[in-house]
Amino acid sequence: MRPGLTELEAVLAVARQGSFRAAAASLEMSTSALSQSVASLESRLGTRLFHRTTRSVRLTEAGERFVAEVGPALADIRGAIERISEHGEVPKGSLRINTSVGAARRVMGPYLIPYLRRYPEVRLDLVTEDRLIDIVREGFDAGFRTVDTVPGDMIAVPLGPPVRFAVVGSPDYFARHGRPATPADLARHACIRARMPAGHIYHWEFERHGDASTVDVGGTLTLDEPQLMLEAARAGLGLTYLTEFNVAEDLATGRLERVLEDWTPPFDRLCLYYPGRRHVPAALRALVDLIRETG
Repeated sequence: MRPGLTELEAVLAVARQGSFRAAAASLEMSTSALSQSVASLESRLGTRLFHRTTRSVRLTEAGERFVAEVGPALADIRGAIERISEHGEVPKGSLRINTSVGAARRVMGPYLIPYLRRYPEVRLDLVTEDRLIDIVREGFDAGFRTVDTVPGDMIAVPLGPPVRFAVVGSPDYFARHGRPATPADLARHACIRARMPAGHIYHWEFERHGDASTVDVGGTLTLDEPQLMLEAARAGLGLTYLTEFNVAEDLATGRLERVLEDWTPPFDRLCLYYPGRRHVPAALRALVDLIRETG
């Protein structure tokens, strides 16, 4: 007997979630039923697709090859089903979007909440993670990222103003340590360093009048989450480098103050992106239209 769609969906869900329990929840089925589907498929294939321990689930080498080949094909099948089920006027069905946490916070209020109010029959699954992924391979319809990180074979729909960063610190910190006047002055300041998803430490970027530079700032605290960086900066532990969106409320209330503003020009805009060589389901087309309408 050949594998069914349910078994294939089960394998891809476990591969995405790294957990049978989380995969079962995403597919709205019981953990035991999902586990049975995966075991049944492994039995038919005569090979193990996952390494299982009491604490983790990960793909075997054969499982990685299987998911890489089956994922895009199953996405095509989902698209065909979506096309048949669409009635043209009211978008419905599921829409899976991958994004970073920061991007999700920026698009939720102006775009996603109005979208869900306008199209209540759409089931939106928003997955936030900072690592960049292959959205086609991992079963997503679209993603939100900055334009510079989007693969060249994707369609990108820009939204909102360009992303701009800010160097900020607490009034208490500046009272004790003074204010840097140029990026070079950061060598004399405590800075809250940012670890990127790939593991490297981010070098702060500056530019003024065509003079661009990056600074590997020093400091005793390294973090990988913007809200923690804000909390540390509010406590006077050092300067931090975050997007204007992240620091806007603190600047407005005076909890934090900005320096080096003329050294932080706008960077790339955020965008919605999706595969360019596939049918665009009605739910995604409706989101694209709303973004273009909103700007």
